[in-house]
Amino acid sequence: LGASLATGVAYLRALTGSGVTGSGAAGDANTAALDVAGALAQLEFRYAATADQFATIAKLRAARLLWARVTEVCGATGADQAQHQHAVTSSAMMTRRDPYVNLLRTTIAAFAASVGGADAVTVLPFDDRIGLPDGTSRRLARNIQALLHDESSLARVIDPAGGSWFVESLTAELAEAAWAFFTEIERAGGMAAALASGLVAERIDTTWARRREDLALRRAPLTGISEFPNVAETLPERSPAPARAGGPGGLPVRHYDDDYEALRARSDAHLAATGARPVAFLATIGPLATFTPRATFAANLFQAGGLETPAAGPGDDPAAIAAAFTASGAKIACLCSSDKIYAASAAPVAAALKAAGATHVWLAGKPGDRADSDAAAGVDGYVATGGDAVDVLRTALTKAEVA
Repeated sequence: LGASLATGVAYLRALTGSGVTGSGAAGDANTAALDVAGALAQLEFRYAATADQFATIAKLRAARLLWARVTEVCGATGADQAQHQHAVTSSAMMTRRDPYVNLLRTTIAAFAASVGGADAVTVLPFDDRIGLPDGTSRRLARNIQALLHDESSLARVIDPAGGSWFVESLTAELAEAAWAFFTEIERAGGMAAALASGLVAERIDTTWARRREDLALRRAPLTGISEFPNVAETLPERSPAPARAGGPGGLPVRHYDDDYEALRARSDAHLAATGARPVAFLATIGPLATFTPRATFAANLFQAGGLETPAAGPGDDPAAIAAAFTASGAKIACLCSSDKIYAASAAPVAAALKAAGATHVWLAGKPGDRADSDAAAGVDGYVATGGDAVDVLRTALTKAEVA
C-alpha cells in the first residue's frame, strides 16, 4: 500500500510537470502539462487479491482512504479523489501442483476484491502456473466472476464490510502502517530513488522471510502442497507459456509454494532417473487405532516433499518392522505410535531399523523425556506440529539419495 501510494505520487508529479497531455501531438513543444484532475483520471491502481479474504478487503478499503488523503493534499475534490482499483487474483498464491485448488483460492480472492470495492476484477485461470490456459480454465475464470456478480449480487451493496469492527480496525491498522512506509519512501527521495537504493527490495525481502517461515512451519498451510499433497497426481498438459520478466524495478517474482515446489522437483528428478520416487518408510508400532494419528501426520509431511510413504502396518515386533522396511526399498524411516508405546518400543524398533540399513530415523512426536534413550537407540530427529517441514524434507531427500 505504501509503495503504491508513492508510485501514484511519482506519476502525478510526472503528468502534471513534464508537459504530458492526452490531446497534443507527440513531441509537440507547446503541449501543456495535465492539471491535477486530468492526471488523476489517467491513473489506475492494480492490487493483488489473495485468499486471505479479510486482508484483501481491508487492503482495498485502506488504499482508497489513503489515496483520498493524497489527492486532498494535491488540491483535488469530490469525484477526482476516487482511486480507480483493478484487483487481480494473486499470482504469488497460485500453485503448480494440485492446480484445481487454485479455483478455491481465486474464488475467495475475487469475492474479497468485490466486497472490498474494486472497480474491476481479473481472475487468473487455475492452470496459470502450468502454461497457457485452455478454453476450460478461461471459462472457469470468467464464470467465477459472473457467478459472484450476477448470482451472488456482490456488486449491489456499497461497502458491505463497512461497520464490521474487525474490518474497520484492520483497515485502520493497514492504513496507518502504509502511510508510515509511504512517508519513508518520500523522505528517501520518492519511489524511483527508493527502488534504486534497495529500500523497497529490503522491505519486501523482510516480509517474504516472515511468510517463508510461516510456510515452512505450516502456520500458513497450502492445501495440496504442504497439506494433503497428492504425490501420484498427473498434472494437466498445457502449451508452454512465454518466459515472464522479473518484477518492476528489478524486484524478484516469488510464489508461496517455491520451497515445496523445489522439493517436489527433486522427487520428479529421482523418478525420472530411477523409475521410482524416494521412499520414507513409516514404522508403525502397535494397533491401528494407536498409530494412525501420527502416521497420518508423518505421511502428510513426507508426501509434501514428493516421498512415497509405505507403512509397516499393525504390530510391535522390531524384526518384522525391520523386514518390512527392507522390503520397501527405503533408506529412511519414521516411527509412528503413541507416547505410551514409544516408551517400551521406540528404542528397539529404531535399533532394528538402523541395523537394517536405515540412514536416518525420525520419531513422530516431541522428544519429551526420552531424548537421550531415543538418540542412543538410533533416533536422529523428531517431526511434530510446529517443526520446520521444509528443513525435514530437504534432509529426507538427501538421506534418500536424491541427486
